[in-house]
This record gives sequence, structure tokens and C-alpha cells, in this order.
Amino acid sequence: MLPRGTGHTVAFVTTRPTDADVIVVGLGPGGEAVAEALADAGRRVIGIDERLVGGECPYYGCVPSKMVLRAAETLAEAGRVNTLAGHASTEPDYAPVAKRIRDEATDDWDDTVAVERFEGLGGTFVRGRGRLAGRDDDGRWRITVGGATYRVPDVVLATGTDPVVPPVDGLTELRARAEGPASPVWTNREALRSPTVPATLAVLGGGPIGCELAQGFARFGTSVTVIQRAPRLLTREEPAASAVVAEVFAREGIDVHFATTLGRVEADDDGGARLRVESVDGDGADPLGHGEAWVTADKLLVATGRQPKLAGLGLESAGLDSEVRSLDVDDAMRVLDAEGNPLGGLYAVGDITGRGPFTHVATWQARVLTGHLLDRRDPPFGGYHGLAWATFTDPEVGRIGMTEAEARDAGLHVRTGRAEIASDIRGWIHGPGNDGFVQVVVDAATDTLVGATVVAPNGGEILGLLTLAVHARIPVATLATMHYVFPTLHRTVLEAVDQLT
Repeated sequence: MLPRGTGHTVAFVTTRPTDADVIVVGLGPGGEAVAEALADAGRRVIGIDERLVGGECPYYGCVPSKMVLRAAETLAEAGRVNTLAGHASTEPDYAPVAKRIRDEATDDWDDTVAVERFEGLGGTFVRGRGRLAGRDDDGRWRITVGGATYRVPDVVLATGTDPVVPPVDGLTELRARAEGPASPVWTNREALRSPTVPATLAVLGGGPIGCELAQGFARFGTSVTVIQRAPRLLTREEPAASAVVAEVFAREGIDVHFATTLGRVEADDDGGARLRVESVDGDGADPLGHGEAWVTADKLLVATGRQPKLAGLGLESAGLDSEVRSLDVDDAMRVLDAEGNPLGGLYAVGDITGRGPFTHVATWQARVLTGHLLDRRDPPFGGYHGLAWATFTDPEVGRIGMTEAEARDAGLHVRTGRAEIASDIRGWIHGPGNDGFVQVVVDAATDTLVGATVVAPNGGEILGLLTLAVHARIPVATLATMHYVFPTLHRTVLEAVDQLT
């Protein structure tokens, strides 16, 4: 359920310390799910967050970005009418997208209804930054927020991540010239709050966020340049997947510079950004190939990753290293100390556990933790071997389990099969926009899938079949005997299985 409301609830809320059973620090997707489930079960829950209840996903991430991409996909499909169905022309207009994000997804970035929903279940909400302060004499955890101290037997940490802003010369100063979308330097937060698209956009980083927003804005008429430090896009994916996305970007006029980085940024005369682009190897060659190593853009989108929000959380008071990048947790989401022992009453879910920076991981962990705290075993812990995700470019890039290289590095005897989407009968019928493939990675010793990649229109939906196969360790022989509806894109899975070598 997405948050709605009428007024900003951004001021610090002062409450007196209250007896409670659980405190949840951070009410993003995972923390909110835990807090609401426990409150609904009758537990006395205090939820603490300094930002919007619901977290990054509904306000600055998954939901608004996919609204941009859905609209951009519609423009791309309209552009194929002349090839498939007659004659049509389009005039991109970002205003309906911005309005939909503001009104439907975020209520103008207001979490009133999300707060009221939690409080309606019996929870107590405190606006502020929670911090661990060790245990009291009775062994309860102390949490401080503002001027108040709370004492509870159980604490759940779910503070999520923030965008990384790299230490590029001049970047911090340029970003500080204005706030919000008016700033010449954007992260995903400023980009998705903007009511308009810029005429020109430089994107620093070719990961999922950078690729999705680069293509989304480009389809609305923005001239986009991507500056990617690595030699390919989407470096966590199969190299062939990266190649498909790069080919589509080139076809759509998105200018990608590989093995490049920023040496310096500064303001240009028009209030935008002027960027000094350098080769990663430092060989002094002109990375842009036209005798000038400077790029100018109305906006610079920084999409170089995310960092867990663990600094200042008071981890040292629990005997943990305050400089860790993630918290180690066991199958019950209990935080482990340096020796691997659970710290009684301290739990963590979401991005800060290092198990995958995805909403579906956070909410899955929340279900496991809620079952543990309510002394249930539904659902049981299912492991991470079947972890799947998707990047919502067009075509979408869906991934489950290991890549071929990761499987070989793990010492497995690997068999692979691959089939092209355009060669599948439904892909052939689809015509323009049918870039992609299905690749399966099989452990020959067990004859089961350990990984798969789908690059295709709506590839994330096709991935569901393969996610089940990896998670449940379904034998390849069983996959080969299934009925696959004809003609469908998911039938490409059978074709990939038939190509196993």
C-alpha cells in the first residue's frame, strides 16, 4: 500500500519514553513491514525514522522510477507504429509523469497516511534519528532519539542506504549551489522530484539506477551522456547482457563513454555543470575522441552506488565495529558479533545486511524476522541461493543466482544454454524492440540450474519461472519435459534448455 496524505510530517516529534516490546529504527520497506506486522499482532512497537515512512522505494526509487520508465516505454512503442501499424507521431510531455509521481505515488513526498496506518495498528511513531546506547542494568537495549531514551528487550535496525556521492574535485561545492531539483547535481532523489526533464544530462555511473534513468530521460528528449568507469554497463550481469543494453543505448542516441571518470566538476555559465572527463588508466589520451575532454550538461546525475546508513548508529555500544559496511545476520535475522554469535535482542533487515539492495529482499527478511519474533515458523528461512533481481531498462535485464563466471569461480562444472529472443517465434512476431536472450547456467554434477539471465521485453516477468527453478533446485530434465505455451516469450526458456552444452 502506497503512502498518501495531505500535510508534511517532517518536524521532530517529542514523546515521553514509553514501555514497549520492540523498537524498529528505520521504517523503509523492511522496517515498516516488521513494525506494522508486530503492532498488528498486539506487540507494543515504537517506530523511529528521521525521514519519510516507507523509505526510498515509494518516494525516490522503485515506484516513481518505474512510472518514468513505463511512460518512456509507451513513447518507444508509439515510435514503432510506422513500422508495424501505419503512421503516427509523438510529442513527449513529461508533465503527466511528474504529476503522477507527485499525486499518486508520493502525495507530494508526504507520509501522513503511512504514519497514520502504523499508529492505527497501535504503534508509536517518533520522528528523529535513533541511536543505540548499549544496555541498561536489566539487559534491555537503550535507544536514544532527540532528548528521549527508550528501553526495550528487542531492537530491529533497518536504516537502509543513501546515494554515494564520490569525492570528485568540485562536486560537493557544485551540489551545494541549490537544493532539490534546482541543483545542477542530482542523485535519484532530485531526479525523481523534478517536474521537468533537462535538455542535457550527464550520468555518472552505468549501473541499474544510471541506466534506467538515462534511458527514461533520453526517451523524453534529453540528450544523455553516460560516464562509466568500468569497460561495460551493468557490471554485475552477464557480459552479453551488458552488450545488448549498450547496443540499444547507441541505437537510441545515448552517448556512453567507457573506462572514463570525472577529474573535476564546476559550474558553467548557464547554471549547469561543466565536467572534466578523464581516462581511468590515466594514459593522457583524449577519452572523448574529439580533442576536448570537457562535457557540459544542464544536470549531472550521480549514480555511483549506495552506502549503508550505519555511521552514527551507535554500533560500538553493542560491541560492533562502527566502520562496518554491513551487519552480519543469521537465519533469524539476529545480528552477529565478530565471533559469529548472536547479540540477544538485536536484529537487522534490509540493505544494511549486505544481502542485496532490493525492496523484495528487505520485505522477505521482514517476514522471516516477524515469524521469529512471534514464535512462528511461517515462512521458514529459504536461503539466498535463489536471489533474483531485475534492471528495468528496455529491454529488461533479469538475473537469478550466479553468472557463468561466478559458477566457474565457485568450482562448479558448468553447462550453459542460450536462446535469442528474436529467434523465438513470439520474439520474431514482436518485431522492433525484441533485443535480448535467455541464458541458463547449470551445475552438471546435480543437473540443476544455479543461475539464469533474461534480457527481453518484460524480462523480469519471464524470470519468475527460472527463479522457481533455481530456488527449488528443479532438475533440468524436468524443465525439458514441461509444457510451454506457444507462442510466448517464456518459451525461450525451453529453447535455452535445449541448447545446453
